[in-house]
Amino acid sequence: MVAQPCVLSLFLLSGFYSVVSSLYFHIGETEKKCFIEEIPDETMIIGNYRTQLYDKQRQEYLPAMQGLGMFVEVKDPDDKVILSRQYGSEGRFTFTSHTPGEHQICLHSNSSKFSLFAGGMLRVHLDIQVGEHANNYAEIAAKDKLTELQLRVRQLVEQVDQIQKEQNYQRYREERFRQTSESTNQRVLWWSIVQTLILVAIGIWQMRHLKSFFEAKKLV
Repeated sequence: MVAQPCVLSLFLLSGFYSVVSSLYFHIGETEKKCFIEEIPDETMIIGNYRTQLYDKQRQEYLPAMQGLGMFVEVKDPDDKVILSRQYGSEGRFTFTSHTPGEHQICLHSNSSKFSLFAGGMLRVHLDIQVGEHANNYAEIAAKDKLTELQLRVRQLVEQVDQIQKEQNYQRYREERFRQTSESTNQRVLWWSIVQTLILVAIGIWQMRHLKSFFEAKKLV
C-alpha cells in the first residue's frame, strides 16, 4: 500500500519529462522547414509525417500522390549530420541522440517534381515522439510475451530512465549556463580593470602635459 503514492509520483513526473509534439505546417516547392528539439543524450526519437497537396478544384487538401517525396535531415548540437535521407509522401524516420542539446530537424520536398506541385502549397503533418513515448509497447508485449504487470513494470523502468536522462541534461545545461556566466563576469571584470588603467594613464599623461605647458610658459 505504501508503494502506490511512489508509483503515482513517478508517473506524474514522467508526464513532465516525456515529450510528444504534433503539428502541421505548409511549405512551397523549394522551401525548407526546420525545428529545434532539446534532447538528452542516448534518447530515441521517432518522427511520423504525412503530406497533403491543395486541390484548387475542390478547394481542400488531399493526400499527396506517391511521386512526391520528403527529404529529412537531422543535425546534432555540434552541427554534425546524423540523419540525411529521402522518404515518400508519407513516412517515418528514427534517430538516436548521442550529444545532449538542441537538435535541428529539417524537412523539404523533392523539388525536382515541379509538376506535382503546380505552384501549390504542401501541407505536412508531423508527429515527433521523444524518449519512452517512441516505444510501441503493444509490439514489445507481443514480441517478448509479457504479462500486463510485466509490461507496466517495463514502462515504469523506462520512464524512470528517461527522467534520469532529462535530469542529467538539465544539470548539463545548468553547468553550461554557470560557465557562461562566470566567463562573462570575468570578462566584465577585466574590461573594468583595463578601463581604469586607461583612465589613470590618460590622467597622468594630461598632468605631465599641463606641467610641461606651464613650465614652457614660465608660469610655474
